[in-house]
Parts: sequence; C-alpha cells; structure tokens
Amino acid sequence: MNEEIQFILDTAKESMDNAVRHLEKQFANIRAGKASPAMLGSVMVNYYGAPTPLTQVANVNTPDGRTITVQPWEKKMLQEIEKGIQIANLGFNPMNNGDTIIINVPPLTEERRRDLAKQAKAEAEDAKIGVRSARKDANNDIKKSEDVSDDLKKNAEVDVQHLTDKYVKKIDDHFDIKEKEIMTV
Repeated sequence: MNEEIQFILDTAKESMDNAVRHLEKQFANIRAGKASPAMLGSVMVNYYGAPTPLTQVANVNTPDGRTITVQPWEKKMLQEIEKGIQIANLGFNPMNNGDTIIINVPPLTEERRRDLAKQAKAEAEDAKIGVRSARKDANNDIKKSEDVSDDLKKNAEVDVQHLTDKYVKKIDDHFDIKEKEIMTV
C-alpha cells in the first residue's frame, strides 16, 4: 500500500480512537446509581487562591455503592472542598464530620434514569459524529492524494468505511452497556 494512503488511514484510525476515548470519559461522568470517585471528577477546589481539581487536594474513595468519602490531605481544606462540591452542582449534599467529607449518593428515580440514558445517547451520537468527520476528512485526503492510482484510492475508501463501521459498532456497544447500567435498579 502507498505510504501516503497508509498515513491517511492511520490518521483516521487515531481520530476515531480519540472519539471513543472521549466517549468513555463522558460516560464515566454519567452516574449510574453506584457511587464512583469519577462522579467528583469535575469538582474544582480553591487551593490557596488557585482552582485545583479535587483529586489533587484529597483522596476520594467509595467504601460502598452508596457512599463517597473525601479525605483531604490538609485538614484546613475541608470547608473549601465542601464548597467546591456544592458549587459543582452535582445534586449531592456533602456532610463534613471534621475529618472527612461524606457524600451519600441517593438512588436514582425512574425519570432521572431516563434522562441519564438520553444524555448517554447524545454523547454516543456526538462520538459517532466525530467518527464520521474523521471518515470525511480521510476520504477528502484520499481524493486529493497524487501519484496514487484510482484503484488504490477506491480500495482506501473501502478501508476507511470498514474502519468507520467498526468504530460506530464499538460506540453502539459502549452505549448499550452504559444504558443497561443506568436503567438497572
């Protein structure tokens, strides 16, 4: 295979991989009933005047499926962490016991589960758009490539379509798993 075509295919594959990785990160932020440290991934804390991710100022654990504990490395950070969790507007009510912050994760209502499933579907659609965009870019690059026979171009376009189909299926599989996780009580 022509080096130029191989480079185009590799670039398309990398873009599609990035779309799937981004989807996985987004899915980690969608809570599915069980407590997870990733639920606090977006929380920023005022650490000596600088906004800092919570994970850089405290240890976040899940002792069971309904509880998240936040153990700050510096005790004087407790109020700032509590404030950061409230500002993040995640729907949690942090409780400060003087040493740690305890968050009880409420069970999801049926309506909330449906909303989260819709949100997950929207994220999956965004990822598919990313994959299709990578396909379009690759096909445009293939058409523009010089010193490549028409047969090679056609074969490369078929390869790009196979890649696209593979990644769209991977996204659908991720969504099916996440939807099942969200809807399971």
